Amino acid sequence: MIRIDAVWLAVQPIDIRAGVDSLLARVVQVFGAAHAHHGYLFANVRANRIKLVVHDGFGVWCATRRLHLGGFVWPHQGAAGASCITLTREQFDALVLGLPWQRLEQLKTITRM
Repeated sequence: MIRIDAVWLAVQPIDIRAGVDSLLARVVQVFGAAHAHHGYLFANVRANRIKLVVHDGFGVWCATRRLHLGGFVWPHQGAAGASCITLTREQFDALVLGLPWQRLEQLKTITRM
């Protein structure tokens, strides 16, 4: 398997038809560089398709995931103007399943019935 030590999420949407070279150029533009064993996530405007670009130290891997119904929970560029967000492994796993990854800590505790 491909080792991924860190996952980064690009907030602004991309044209999901972009190939590996275009995505790699976008990684450098948004994140500054493509580091080995880091994954970079992008979504389309509707957030129903995502692409993951991973630099494994030798080359670049690209994976795509599409939801037929609904969309991925994707952040909007807020007032702070953040263009990228780092994700934990748990957040990444929830995101690719379409779950509310931003509220994982809140969902671990039941506070009312």
